[in-house]
Amino acid sequence: MCAINGFNFKDEGLILKMNQVTRHRGPDGTGVFLDDKISFGHNRLSIIDLSGAANQPMASGDGNLIIVFNGEIYNFKDLKIELADAYQFKTASDTEVILAAYKKWGRDSVKKLNGIFAFAIWDRVRGELFLARDQIGVKPLYYFLDNNKFIFSSEIKAILEHDVQRVLNREAFNHYLRVLYVPEPLTMFEGIYKFPPAHYGVCSNGELKLTKYWDIKEINYFDSSRETIAENLRKEVLKSVERQLISDRPIGLYLSGGIDSSAVLDSMREARGNIDTFSVGFKLPNKNDEEKFNQDFYLARNTAKHYGANHHEVLLSEGDALECFEKSIYHLDEPIANPTAIPMMKLAAFTKSQGVDVVLGGDGGDELFGGYERYRLSRALGYFPGASLILPKGVRRFARFMFQKDPILREVVSDQCFEQGIGYSFFAERYFKSNPFKTFEELFMSVDRKSWLVDDSLMRTDKMSMSAAVEARVPLLDKDLVEFAARIPLKYKVNFRNTKIILKEAFRGRIPDFLLDQPKRGWFSPGAKWLRNPEIYKMAREALSREYYLETANIFKWRETQNILRDHVEGRRYNFNILWALFVFQIWAKIYKVKI
Repeated sequence: MCAINGFNFKDEGLILKMNQVTRHRGPDGTGVFLDDKISFGHNRLSIIDLSGAANQPMASGDGNLIIVFNGEIYNFKDLKIELADAYQFKTASDTEVILAAYKKWGRDSVKKLNGIFAFAIWDRVRGELFLARDQIGVKPLYYFLDNNKFIFSSEIKAILEHDVQRVLNREAFNHYLRVLYVPEPLTMFEGIYKFPPAHYGVCSNGELKLTKYWDIKEINYFDSSRETIAENLRKEVLKSVERQLISDRPIGLYLSGGIDSSAVLDSMREARGNIDTFSVGFKLPNKNDEEKFNQDFYLARNTAKHYGANHHEVLLSEGDALECFEKSIYHLDEPIANPTAIPMMKLAAFTKSQGVDVVLGGDGGDELFGGYERYRLSRALGYFPGASLILPKGVRRFARFMFQKDPILREVVSDQCFEQGIGYSFFAERYFKSNPFKTFEELFMSVDRKSWLVDDSLMRTDKMSMSAAVEARVPLLDKDLVEFAARIPLKYKVNFRNTKIILKEAFRGRIPDFLLDQPKRGWFSPGAKWLRNPEIYKMAREALSREYYLETANIFKWRETQNILRDHVEGRRYNFNILWALFVFQIWAKIYKVKI
């Protein structure tokens, strides 16, 4: 894992500034490449081939191709064998394999890659810049294009080192209020965009042309028995985990108390033996609260014991939460109103301190195998005649589960800044025009995988782990496994009573029995409790006021916001989601000096 930076003109001072502000992502080395029409920068976290020969920017043997790359290519050894006759390799790195693949197959080379990646290749002969992002969107990539000036980076903060206006994107702001994150391709900054997953782009003569190279368009469902599908699923998970264990640095696992990370642990145990596992819990003043919020923490402890893992635990106190709050927002680049970013940052720093540089996690299991309660509830409606009258399908049903509601938004957002229908039209246009699946619930899972998972969950995973220079891998989101999961009929994923049916079946008798009947809790932080801490409450009161940052003075209805905060803290009214969203937004706007 690394940071990549670049732009389509020559300026050594600027590329060095971009490298400096993203150095946390790659503390093991830094480098630049300059040409008349290109500046490349790279910060390296050495994972595969630790030698200096694998440093970046890296040139092909003939010097015509230059690459900066962030991520891992899990099938690089197989590709290297396939390319042996066409390219003379000088390193043992996966970076050089991308160069060789591009040299032989050109733009189609990206279709050969199985991994998590964002990279840029400068073709000196064609005078062309090629960029690509992995199929699922695990690794972030941002860009700015204006007046023939093209800038890209792993993080927005590096783009802001240029003379780029820090102006709020009003559309992105309204989406954030609805879904508590900013959906791709937008960012909260006007003119800065997320490079879309499963796309490559060619930048030439100041123009960027994007092409989608992967998608799941047609579904050929499995027609075998549930037992057969479950057994094949376990094998697919094992193959994915085995692929992702390649590393020249120590590897561990982020272990929660859920099925997903436990399935990954089971596969890791089969593939390589002893495992280091890591979990974060919460230290709270009230012991009953501590017990409530640490249920998964205790389950993870027992699961690690079941497997004989070398288990490491860290507790996050309210004081820690206060200390990490602004740091987490800075590292996220734009507001994501999910308080789990804070324990994720704490866990990453703790993991790094224990000498582990790479971790696997269970991200994606809910979206692939029907784990969320919203899928079960939506499915349950299908059993009742006339249910569509109560909760229509399409974007309206999606919104009922995923959107913040109009009354609370109107209560806190000024009338001139609130756009009521923009979220519905955005998601309808991007995700609900067609349905390649047989059921709405499968489409629902697919939309979650393409939106919330990428721009909220995976973004938090990447930014918080990389704040401590820890590489996070997600084997359940392996491209081949995602394609396999799409072919599993819905009846084996979720029904009227149960969720994640097939994944439980696949690992029944292997993961501990005490995990299989646990209620679906999700992993969440005691953010609502934190707001009642006197120091955090004081900080929130200051941030949620007109005087805190004058640029945002006219966006919100401050008197109403203060009343909602006070009612929440005093236990009269629960409105944590919107309070946390506004709290995070205000801190972010001031940190990044955003103009409204």
